[in-house]
Amino acid sequence: MPEQKDEADLCNKLLKLDNKPEFVYDFFGTMKTPAREFFNRIKTSRNLPALPHILVKLMEACDGVPATIKEISQIIDKDASLSARLMRLVNSAYYGLPNRVASIDQAVLLLGTNTIKNVAISASVYQAFGRVKEGPVFRLKLFWRHSLMCATLAKLIARKTSYSAPDEAFLSGLLHDIGKLILWVNFPKEYAEVLRSHRNKPDLLLAGEMRLGATHCEVGAWMINRWHLQSFMADAVLYHHEPIHKILDASPLVKIVFVANALCLESIEDTDTRFKTSEEVFGFARSEVEELISLAEEEMKQVAESLEIEVEPPGPSERLVSEKDAEKRKDLVRAVRDISLLQGTLQNLLKALGEESVLKVVKQGLQVLFDVHSVLFFLYDRKRDILVGKGGMGSGQDVLVKELVIPVQRKKSLLAKSLSRGTPLDSLGHLTKVDLSIIDNQIIRLIGKDGMLCLPMVAHKGFVGVIVIGIDEGQVSRLSKEINLLTMFTNQAALAVDSEHVRETQARLIQSERLAASSAVARKVVHEVNNPLGIIKNYLKILGLKLDKDSPAQEEIRIINEEIDRVVLIIHELSDFSEPGIRQKEHVDINALISDLIKITHESLLSRSGIKGHLNLEPSLPSVRTDKNSLKQVLINLIKNAVEAMPEGGNLYINTRRVPNGLKSKLERDAEGDHEYVEIAISDDGPGIPDSIKSRLFEPFVSSKGEGHAGLGLSIAYSIIRELDGTMTCESDETKGTTFRIVLPTGKG
Repeated sequence: MPEQKDEADLCNKLLKLDNKPEFVYDFFGTMKTPAREFFNRIKTSRNLPALPHILVKLMEACDGVPATIKEISQIIDKDASLSARLMRLVNSAYYGLPNRVASIDQAVLLLGTNTIKNVAISASVYQAFGRVKEGPVFRLKLFWRHSLMCATLAKLIARKTSYSAPDEAFLSGLLHDIGKLILWVNFPKEYAEVLRSHRNKPDLLLAGEMRLGATHCEVGAWMINRWHLQSFMADAVLYHHEPIHKILDASPLVKIVFVANALCLESIEDTDTRFKTSEEVFGFARSEVEELISLAEEEMKQVAESLEIEVEPPGPSERLVSEKDAEKRKDLVRAVRDISLLQGTLQNLLKALGEESVLKVVKQGLQVLFDVHSVLFFLYDRKRDILVGKGGMGSGQDVLVKELVIPVQRKKSLLAKSLSRGTPLDSLGHLTKVDLSIIDNQIIRLIGKDGMLCLPMVAHKGFVGVIVIGIDEGQVSRLSKEINLLTMFTNQAALAVDSEHVRETQARLIQSERLAASSAVARKVVHEVNNPLGIIKNYLKILGLKLDKDSPAQEEIRIINEEIDRVVLIIHELSDFSEPGIRQKEHVDINALISDLIKITHESLLSRSGIKGHLNLEPSLPSVRTDKNSLKQVLINLIKNAVEAMPEGGNLYINTRRVPNGLKSKLERDAEGDHEYVEIAISDDGPGIPDSIKSRLFEPFVSSKGEGHAGLGLSIAYSIIRELDGTMTCESDETKGTTFRIVLPTGKG
């Protein structure tokens, strides 16, 4: 019989390994049971799981005369379990096919008969041995993990070395330790003792197995030979524990499985050994091997999931300890992920310019790191000792948020308490029990959540503000566990906001110094230029008297006089900028002043340029004690600039509103000389101001209008507003246009 002949040949092959024709000897020279008797005992044992009959037919169809795709598909279709496993694998990330495979025919066509056969064997082997009972020294999940890891590494090595059959290498790696399963199911007590004594020492393990009758390498090769697989697969299994010097001249498949097994042996104490093995056999550098192992880990998990093979990472036998270790690993992975994300967000904070940009990055960081989306910012106003809402919700609610002003000194609000104590507080009382004020409840309703978490922003021992996160009951427990990372992130955010404020303060200081320097130069220019201009005009007048009235030169003299007058006007602007003089202050109705200006400029500026004016003036706006003419000059300049920014038409918006003064008591306001404030906002929907100009906008001789513009208008306006004890700021964006905001004290304390 052919089968008996194959078994006899393999037994003789095994016997010749030690040059003993009649018996298999162990490593100590003790005579053992004849090999043929040992293998016959395994063959007749009821504990030898047989491969499914359907697999035998499938292998015959794949190995015989070329079969049609339809014939192979019909064989696979007869086994529902095999069909399901095959379809799951072919559609998994492991193969990475561009489109989903919908039929067995398509799977066979795409993968080819060799791959189909090897996949089927892999699935069937696991199915056949899946009912084996494990013990404390033989854990099936760990066994299959090692086998799959070796298989995946073998396939990757095959591809790297251009071996023609990488799927064959995969199957060889998967089955390289199949002999251990056969020994375990046939000699459970004896093999358990061998494993208990020598599991982590390959040489001694082989010696212990020899005392039973044969090593797992020999038993595995015998089993594969019974399947009539036309390859060197049995040799690869037989020799995977041979000394390396014997492997160097072996066939490629033997080398591949030998190195793959060495790379995935977790028990090797000297980790350098596996790298030396791969270098000696294939010349792989250590970095190449590390990359192979990393790729194999990922692919192994995908294959295990697709074939529904349960695997277990190496670790202690007690499940409780394994679960603890797994949880620690998860915590470590989460920590590494969080730190990586935090580092990325911090890099973005360093690149952000402007308060608005910094707050935007902070909000994005909170979303990415902590999965929170309802975020508000309240920044600290040092002069008024208040928290001022800055929005952050990105909707119409931001307008309401910006109206919220919270006194810090009173410490009535949850935000003020959090900032004063320097600790996170939540309204649901999980961190500390606190009483909520009316404004706290207003903020919570505005956010639309069950409660809020307040994170104080403190930098260099100074208050910066408070981050308010909207939270639901279900989020509190998770965020409480991440409070340390939240605090770390908030501290970095506070430093970024504080640095931006310092930068803006320094910019304003530099700007003031430049204005002062420009004023000094301007005063000198005005003084020096007026005299020669006066002399030139006098000589021109004398020259005109000497000429006839009808002389062609009279027209040239007139043109020269007009140009001198234009120079005088420019000098006067420079004079106004450098020496503003004494401002005549009176109580001015801001709304009435703006209404009059719109009437004056409507025909001459707005209508002619196709611009629509929109007024939104707060009815109860208090009067402002200021210099009416100077303020009118500033507003006309801003309106004129807005019109020039929209040559093809657009919209001009002018809004006024009362600015809250911090809700301090009258005693506090009297002591500090606090005032009420009025804000005037002039906006356009033009193209915005270039970034190159924006940072130097209020400096003299800086203009984005091109030739013919001295660049003094905004500098003069800025200087006037500053002398009126007010502030002037600009917000500009290419998508939203430009807004100038003027804030003036009412003069009422």
